[in-house]
Amino acid sequence: MTATAFSSLPLTPGLLANIQSLDYQVMTPIQAQSLPAILQGRDLLAQAKTGSGKTAAFAIGILHKLEVKTYRTQALVLCPTRELADQVSRELRLLARAIPNTNILTLCGGKPMGPQLASLERNPHIVVGTPGRVLKHLGKGTLKPDALNMLVLDEADRMLDMGFHDDIMSIIEMTPQQRQTLLFSATYPDEIKEISHTIQIDPVDIRVESLHDNKQIEQIFYEIQKGERTKTLVALLQHYRPESSVVFCNRKQQCQELADELWQQGFHAQALHGDLEQRERDQVLIQFANKSSSVLIATDVAARGLDIKDLEAVINFELSPDPEIHIHRIGRTGRAGNAGLALSLFMASEAKKVTAIEGFQNSPVRIDKTGSLKTREDFRLSPPMVTLCINGGRKNKVRAGDILGALTANTDLQGKQIGKIDISDTHAHVAVERPVAKQALKILAEGKIKGHRFRVRKLR
Repeated sequence: MTATAFSSLPLTPGLLANIQSLDYQVMTPIQAQSLPAILQGRDLLAQAKTGSGKTAAFAIGILHKLEVKTYRTQALVLCPTRELADQVSRELRLLARAIPNTNILTLCGGKPMGPQLASLERNPHIVVGTPGRVLKHLGKGTLKPDALNMLVLDEADRMLDMGFHDDIMSIIEMTPQQRQTLLFSATYPDEIKEISHTIQIDPVDIRVESLHDNKQIEQIFYEIQKGERTKTLVALLQHYRPESSVVFCNRKQQCQELADELWQQGFHAQALHGDLEQRERDQVLIQFANKSSSVLIATDVAARGLDIKDLEAVINFELSPDPEIHIHRIGRTGRAGNAGLALSLFMASEAKKVTAIEGFQNSPVRIDKTGSLKTREDFRLSPPMVTLCINGGRKNKVRAGDILGALTANTDLQGKQIGKIDISDTHAHVAVERPVAKQALKILAEGKIKGHRFRVRKLR
């Protein structure tokens, strides 16, 4: 039995069997280093990036400690964004399948209070949420923290970047002093150390190597002249032709301007930034995740916590002033054994940032000339899928199987031409292969799903 096997942990047979069924083969470094301390009830200060397996680490710790017959809120997980909170809740629910009747509730802004109030009346065992909405429920007395024995701050550095410091401290003041506190952060600024010193007792300090395997990620820098940034980005997309890429900017206004510019040049590009309404943000993320959009342009804060699989390329339209943030950005590609591509633009005046990255990663970077890029005037990067939006969701009892059946029963469409299906309370989104998009739209618009007609439209 190896030291990294989950079976080496003192977990219940049911929880272990469920972990095995989820194909968690061996523990990741953050899990192997943190889980023994978490299961012993120790406070934890851990530096680990998105995709390191930290969610499963604290989720297993929460579920190991949970008294499911006690109908009170026993664990609270704070996340910077609704997307990360949803992702954490999904993983918790998967891991909790071995513990019947576990009640997990997500509390985030951008959602109506009414349904959340009704759910809180049923005393959830575990609450996952964003600081603003969690604080609002604590203030109203609708979320009762008196039985709380575990508090998790996930992506703590981003919560601070987003201005949640005061909200977090207010929430902590309302929780019992006798509790276990787990603090996870991708970077380690002084403010994180100060918060840890204030809210934790003798925490176990864990740093998981945040540098990425250079063999998995091909990292290339391109020096540009003033005014050449957008032109060079287009050249990179034409030369490398990534099916999916995230482009990082430092300012949200620039994200939207760049997305509009790329759209005019024939690229299916979408911007992700703090000024989007939640509905718009959800649609951008759905289209990118289901391969209906090729280019996602985002700020670091907006992209934090996104679970993007099979990302072919990360492009730094602008370098981050923080080399650790740079490493975090490029670590989104080249995951799960896949090859990744990280491309970065810089001007001569930004040479210090490049030097700082070299120092941080302990190796020189490769710098190529933009003249080596092969471009084609008529080239268009069309995503392979198209998203159809259906005006009906969970509240209409619409399920993924119903949509798949409506598209493929008694039609020429085949199941393999249908991609990811996402269902929310009021809407459903289905990805279909681009060549059959018109046919699929006609089938859904003129036909019925579960005996009902729904309005259907194609997202641009």
